[in-house]
Parts: sequence; C-alpha cells; structure tokens
Amino acid sequence: MSAPPLKKPVVTEREARQVAEAAREQDWRKPSFAKELFLGRFRLDLIHPHPLPADEAVRRGEQFLAKLHEFCETRIDGALIEREARIPDEVVRGLKELGALGMKIDPKYGGLGLTQVYYNKALALVGSASPAIGVLLSAHQSIGVPQPLKLFGTDEQKQRFLPRCARTDISAFLLTEPDVGSDPARLATSAVPDGDDYVLDGVKLWTTNGVVADLLVVMARVPRSEGHKGGITAFVVEADSPGITVENRNAFMGLRGIENGVTRFHQVRVPAANRVGPEGAGLKIALTTLNTGRLSLPASCVAAGKWSLKIAREWTAAREQWGKPVAHHEAVGAKISFIAATTFALEAVLDLSSQMADEDRNDIRIEGALAKLIASEMGWRMADELVQIRGGRGFETADSLAARGERAVPAEQVLRDLRINRIFEGSTEIMHLLIAREAVDAHLSVAGDLIDPDKSLQDKARAGANAGVFYAKWLPKLVAGPGQLPNSFHEFKHEVDLSPHLRYVERHARKLARSTFYAMSRWQGRMETKQGFLGRIVDIGAELFAMSAACVRAELLRSRGEHGREAYQLADVFCRQSRIRVEELFTRLWSNTDDLDRKVVKGVLAGTYEWLEQGIVDPSGEGPWIADTTPGPSAHENVHRPIG
Repeated sequence: MSAPPLKKPVVTEREARQVAEAAREQDWRKPSFAKELFLGRFRLDLIHPHPLPADEAVRRGEQFLAKLHEFCETRIDGALIEREARIPDEVVRGLKELGALGMKIDPKYGGLGLTQVYYNKALALVGSASPAIGVLLSAHQSIGVPQPLKLFGTDEQKQRFLPRCARTDISAFLLTEPDVGSDPARLATSAVPDGDDYVLDGVKLWTTNGVVADLLVVMARVPRSEGHKGGITAFVVEADSPGITVENRNAFMGLRGIENGVTRFHQVRVPAANRVGPEGAGLKIALTTLNTGRLSLPASCVAAGKWSLKIAREWTAAREQWGKPVAHHEAVGAKISFIAATTFALEAVLDLSSQMADEDRNDIRIEGALAKLIASEMGWRMADELVQIRGGRGFETADSLAARGERAVPAEQVLRDLRINRIFEGSTEIMHLLIAREAVDAHLSVAGDLIDPDKSLQDKARAGANAGVFYAKWLPKLVAGPGQLPNSFHEFKHEVDLSPHLRYVERHARKLARSTFYAMSRWQGRMETKQGFLGRIVDIGAELFAMSAACVRAELLRSRGEHGREAYQLADVFCRQSRIRVEELFTRLWSNTDDLDRKVVKGVLAGTYEWLEQGIVDPSGEGPWIADTTPGPSAHENVHRPIG
C-alpha cells in the first residue's frame, strides 16, 4: 500500500533560494569566456580563432540538411498547420522516417549523431517552414528524454529508451505545474516509494509534446524516509501508463500547431529502474539539460531573422512611396540595417556557443543562457520591425492577403510565434537572475559569508581575510588593459576595422566588473533584491558577448574567403548599434526609476490607484487565477493521441 501523496510544500523565500542554489553546478572545471567577461577579463583566446567542426561532422550534417530541406519544401505546409492548429500525422511520420527524431542521438542507438551546430541548423531550417514543427523536434530532443539520458542515464536506460526516441517515440519534459513556474521549491507532484516502484500523483502544466508523447521525463518530489534521501527526482514514464490523463490541449496566441497540454498523474506506478540519477538530483538534471537545450531557441530566432531580412529586402524594393522604393527612405532603411546586422550577430552567437558545446572544452552555461536571452529579445524586435515595415499588410494575416490577390506573407504570425521565446525555458526576467548569479559566483565564493546572516562571526572573519586576498589581486587588474592600446587586436583590421570594437569590449568588460563590485560593496546582502540593476548588468554582458562573437565570425568568414568583406560590414554595424545600447545600459545602472517603481507597485497592490481603472469593462471570464490541482482521479476525457 503506497503512502499518501505529499502535501503542497509551503516554503519561505530563503528556502526557495536554497533549493535553487543546491541545484546549481557548483564548480567551474572548465574555462568560460562569458564568466571571464563578467569578471573584467576579456579572454579572446577562448573563442578566437573560431572553433570549427570536424570534417566528418560537416559531411554528415550537410547530408542531412539537404534531405531535410527537400522535405520542408515538398512535405510541410506551414499555412495549413497555422489554419488547422495541428501538424498532420503524416508529416510527423515523415520526420520519423527521415530520422529527425534522433538528430542528436548517438548512431549506436539508431540516431544520426549530429553535432549541436548542425542540430541547430536543422531546427532553424524546419522552424522556417513551420515553427510548430521546430518546437516539436526541439522539445523532444533538447529537453525531452534523449538529453537527460545522454547526460545522466544508465547504460541500461540508454539501451531501453534511446532507440525508441531516435525513430518512433516522441518525448516530453514535465516540470512546470499550475502553481509552480520558476520556483521549483514548491513542486507538488509526488513520487512515493512503494516496493520496487514509485507512485506518482500530481498535475503538470504546459507539457509541450505532452498531448502526443510516448515517453515523458517527469520531475516529482520524493518524500524523505528510511532508505530514501528524497527530494525533486527525475523519472522516465511511459505516457500510456494507467492513471495518466491528458486533460486539455492548450491553445496559444502563436505556435498554434504545438501539442501542449495539462497532464494529471493519479496513482501512476513507475519502476525504480526508470529513475534518472539519484533521488534529489532532478532539479540539477533539469538545469544541466537546459544548459545546451536553451540553444534551440536562438536557432528559431536566427531563422526568423533570416526570413525577416528576405521579406524586408523584397518588399521595400518593390513598394514605392514619394517617388522611390521605401528602402531608400532613412526611417525604413534603419530598420532593415538593424535586422541584417542583428541576424548576423545572433547567428554568430548561436554557432559559436554551439561549437563550444560540441568541443566540450569550455563551460557554456552562461554562454547558452546569454544566447537564449539576447536572441529571444532581439528576435522579437526584428519581427516587430518587419511588421512595421510592411505597414497594414504586416498586421493582416497571410490568408487575408492571399484572398485579395497579394502574396501571403505571414509577418503577423511570426511576431506571434516568436513572443513565447521571451518566456520559454526561463523568462527574460528569470534569465537575468540566473545569469547574474553565475556572473557573481567568484565574489560569493570568497565573500559570500560576509553577507550571509546565518554565518558566525568566525566564519565572517575568515571570509573577510579571503576576500582581502582575492580583491587585492583582482581589483588592480581592472584599471588598465589592452583595450587602451591603439594597436591591440590588429588582426581584425582590414578594409573595415573591427579592432576598435574589441578594444571597446575589453575596456567595458573591466567597467562592468568594477560596477558589479561597487554595487556589491554598496548593497551587500540586499544585492539580490536589486533585480533591475542585475538585469542591466546581464544585458551589458550579453551585448559584449554578441559583439565579440560577431567580430570573431566575421574574421572566420574573411579568412575562408566566404563573404568576408560583407561580414566585416555587418559586424561593424552591429557593434556600433550595440555600443549605443551598452552606453544607455551603463547610464541606467545608476540613473533609473527603480526606487520609485517599487513605491508605485506598493500603491497599486494596496489599491491606492484603483480609481485609475475606472471607465472600462473587464472581458475576462469567471474562474480562479490558478486551477485546482488537488491530487486525485481525473474527471476529464483523456485527449492523449500518440502518433503511430
């Protein structure tokens, strides 16, 4: 007889932070370009010369891309998927036959064994045909069963599940709950040990692929008991297990073809052999999986940038206003320049981060997070600018355009589809906090005890001594560097000179580190509450990383005779645009409305400004803000529909 399910955890803010901290990778065993950047050290040697894939990886990747390109052109009707809000089963079966479910799975398990670089190129390609298909493949491989098993699974688990994932079975990743988003300490789904099994009870929300999945990765809380460490734990679960009900297929403003639902577990028995890693390691498994899993989102943003550039070029050359093509009007031309330069930089960030992930020489947890952050924000901006360039036609649907005899350009759809990227797999606000925590890790390692209220005076004294040694060595290095020498980075000086931009990055990496140190000295233990400041620090780091990647990619293309002159031009424009944003962010570190904003928020929540809400009607329907997730049998029809 199994024990009763866990009650929903009630945790304090401090306990929630402790859970998240315990799940972090604590050590930095490999170098990280981005980590060094936040410490004021511009380690160009870690990314230049640009790392390259092996010849065999290129051959295998290009061969698959050719097949996938033909499939996208002949078998995928993106407009049909948008209209019917569903990917046709025959398209999914075709992707299975093509091997697309196993792009990242080792050939010994029946997969294609593509590198991260080519996996992302494939996601960008298929996502350009239908973003919903890009999400299906990405959720299956980037965060679904294959990736956690690759990193943490036993040989027996890999033999059992990976061949299925490579060819026939779709997988999904189930972490989020109706009342639990980025605060996993409150995770309520339970996994109670019972003999050789665990018994799962709970409800999972926004289960991408969950409606059609054959296999699930489920995060659930194991209660501590004799012989059981307990904690958040990962399990591979058969989606057709008795007691599993897909209660709803969710609908969204974009990505209308994705199979995203609500999944209820009621007394679902899962063999202990299906547990991934030890008890209590589930959150660490989830976060580690996301380190490279997040790179699938920049791939979709790069694809959207490329398409936006193509449409902007063709449309603004054909559309005339006041006697000339609209592209030649400066107000429109600036938008085209932004789209072109930003697409180049985002592809540079994506390829560089992906290649570093493939080589496994660097720790890319910050690079992957920065890539996701800047790509999701800039991808949305590029799509928004395309809608503006298209004017009324940008707001009109593709079907409506076609109905009145014009080219069916789905600009408004791309804008809707891209919006979720600023929320998926860590919202922009959560990414700011996550990256900021990693960026200040070196400081907290040596001085964290000084600001920890739970530490003894003896611990604080020891931390003070260690901090004194660290900062005595570190701070003087932030005063001067190669960014102040006019001939530094001369290898980037050609017909277009990129060396000033790299000198700028070096100088401002030191300025960024000084600003962070000053803020920590000023606010100490209150630093974690300064989310506006931390967000700007991270955004500066993201811009500096993107500038570095753009310059390195331009030099790679020049050295290989592949549009080098044009690449240098695009990198130069991006860096100049980025520098304007960086200067504004540095200004806003200390000149902002953060304190006033907090006062207004208190007033809003206290009802002080309720009078401002008068004069409207609220069209929202009735119902609770958060659905009831009390464990128990489902009262809904099961809408699970696996695709054979």
